[in-house]
Amino acid sequence: MVFKRLLGSLGVGGPAVDTVLGPIAAVPGGTLSGQVNLKGGNADFTIDHITLELIARVEAEHDHGESEGVVVFDRFTVGGGFRLGEGEHRSIPFAAALPWETPITALYGQPLGIVLGVRTELGVAGAKDKGDLDPLTVSPLPLQEAVLEAFGQLGFGFKSADLEYGQIRGTGQHLPFYQEIELTPAPQYAHRVNEIEVTFLANPGGMEVVLEADKRGRLFSGGHDALGRHTVSHEGAGRRDWNAVVDSWITQLLDAHSARTAHLPYGHGDIHGSHAHKDEHGHGHDSRHSGHRSGPGMGTAVAAGAAGLAVGVVGGMVAAEAVDEIGDFFEDDDEEDEGNDEA
Repeated sequence: MVFKRLLGSLGVGGPAVDTVLGPIAAVPGGTLSGQVNLKGGNADFTIDHITLELIARVEAEHDHGESEGVVVFDRFTVGGGFRLGEGEHRSIPFAAALPWETPITALYGQPLGIVLGVRTELGVAGAKDKGDLDPLTVSPLPLQEAVLEAFGQLGFGFKSADLEYGQIRGTGQHLPFYQEIELTPAPQYAHRVNEIEVTFLANPGGMEVVLEADKRGRLFSGGHDALGRHTVSHEGAGRRDWNAVVDSWITQLLDAHSARTAHLPYGHGDIHGSHAHKDEHGHGHDSRHSGHRSGPGMGTAVAAGAAGLAVGVVGGMVAAEAVDEIGDFFEDDDEEDEGNDEA
């Protein structure tokens, strides 16, 4: 889906911009390619710059509840400094590197519900306009896919994915937000944990895998301590027994989880002890069991021949919701831009 809008700052007759992304899904740390197509207006215009912004819809938790907003997490100029003639058509190809921590939006071709976009800013005669907005699809790195596939093979199911504003202390995180992939437990772990959340922090050499069990909502957005953190290398990823590796991670996480909760009296929730969530002011946040389990297990579907976590999103429901919210997100964003232009 491509969204086109004439330059509001120049009114009717101004240049139009249409950014078309390449047909192959990008990966974190990989190349985002495409072309910016321009159509001249009713007069000649000087194009000062063409800039692409990578944007994400991010959730933020604070003392008044939870809210959503748009975060620009990268920006690069792909052209400019030329004259666009009246009615002239011109295409500007581009290729730019995505940040290594770019969230993944799809797994095995199935949307995860993460909303990313590429917004084109056109600078004309000293004015700026957000001229075009397109959805961005990002597939996992082989290392990320291997870890998620192992979770699926072990019987975990996909529950949801979102982007959280804040920092995970003790990690090498660079972006102002991080992705959480929530998984329902495999049958053999269901009596010990309600859910496990996975965060990938990729870098050129490898990846930090952050795991947390039984997380509950935080009142502040200042980040939290990781309950389990593992560093893995891109090199040799295809030769490792990831089922065994991930199973050992889960065992370590749940053993530590049980050790922290063993002293709590019956009926009390889990307080993460030395790993309690803390906001930017150092306040600890209680994370308690709700006793609620959601999401189907994956054993039956895996046995039927589906591969890994892909079966957790097959069926159209997540895909349809993702498409709807991408459209709504882009329309809302355009309305906000128009309001800003008027201001």
